[in-house]
Amino acid sequence: MPWIVPASALGRQEGRKAASERITCGVIGFGPRCTYVMKAMLPMADPHFVAICDVQKSRREAGKALVDDQYGNTDCQITREHNDLFERDDIDALVIATGDRWHGPASILAAKAGKDVYCEKPCALTIEIAQKLDDTFRETGRVFQAGTQRRSVANFQAAVALAQSGKLGKLKELHASVYTPTLDNTWLPGEPTPPIDVVDWDRWLGPAPWRPYNEKYVQGRWRGQWDFDSGARLLDWAAHTLDLCQQAKGADDTMPVSYEPGEKSIIARYADGVPIILDFLETPFGEREGWITELGTCPVRFVGEDGWVETGDNGGIVVEPESLRAELPDVSAAPQVGLDVGAHAQDFFDAVRSRCTTNANSRIMRHSHIACHAAALSWVLGRTLTLDPKREEFLNDAEANSLRSRPERQPYVI
Repeated sequence: MPWIVPASALGRQEGRKAASERITCGVIGFGPRCTYVMKAMLPMADPHFVAICDVQKSRREAGKALVDDQYGNTDCQITREHNDLFERDDIDALVIATGDRWHGPASILAAKAGKDVYCEKPCALTIEIAQKLDDTFRETGRVFQAGTQRRSVANFQAAVALAQSGKLGKLKELHASVYTPTLDNTWLPGEPTPPIDVVDWDRWLGPAPWRPYNEKYVQGRWRGQWDFDSGARLLDWAAHTLDLCQQAKGADDTMPVSYEPGEKSIIARYADGVPIILDFLETPFGEREGWITELGTCPVRFVGEDGWVETGDNGGIVVEPESLRAELPDVSAAPQVGLDVGAHAQDFFDAVRSRCTTNANSRIMRHSHIACHAAALSWVLGRTLTLDPKREEFLNDAEANSLRSRPERQPYVI
């Protein structure tokens, strides 16, 4: 028997816990966003990553290289078959960072396999998938965290707390910045399909309708395509910004009841008349007309009868009147940017241990995502939609109700 035990096994490497105390994790879908998330998670004391799944050979090998480099070994296993991770009894939790079409189905399958899940957003390609995802996690008792990390970022939460405190006065309106929606049903030219070990094209498509392979899809050109993207791209930001408006309104258990599309915005209105204005940004990463640009991307604004507050990804907060500044915590001492997943990831791992709920649990996700999809469908159909928030159905609109779900391709029906 060896007498020398590696320090990493004893938890001595950079303050990490002993192997028996860690949360064993796998990854499904390794791309640019997952790389960013993993660079935050890998140094943490709680998780220990043991497997990477991706349908592209280059991406799963890049994931293995990142994990092995962090741990100083070659132990991380790779596969293109997600069921391999579901079947492993030693894996406690999964990070799911595929494209939109796979987020919900992979999360549902993971929960049924007994895994806790941190899922990147948008978590559901349709209203129906959002419903099934929430139902599954509540039925199985697994822990779920939607990757809407601004639920755990200090400046956004300070603005939400100010709105909830009543010190802005009665809320009059909420503002959520979003991309200008797009609707694209075109196909890129077909190309020869690579060997299955290089790109498993059938599995990449998953539940989405079949179409010919084109390398640009697997490199990211799926974005904006109706078959692959969520709600005409509306959920890219609305999954964050509308979600924060829901939180500020204290409406996590419900959603707006009407959705009115316009040329430059969609107005979603709660039963009490308070609107969320989803403001289309022509240059979301440049000069943001109507917003305080220096506050950064993904801004939100909460307006009350006695004042307003606006914040964004740069970490700053602007409030009027200035006298309300004293009501805000000083976030400059430990500045965060809106893309920072550190606190949100730690909230997830804490919940895995405690079995408590997370900051962006499946119920919160369900209502925010359904509201986002309702807004997107109002834009796609070009008319005002009325939603019953309890039944989660549109009133007197069979066409809109038919779009709450999409046909799923065999054998990937959830």
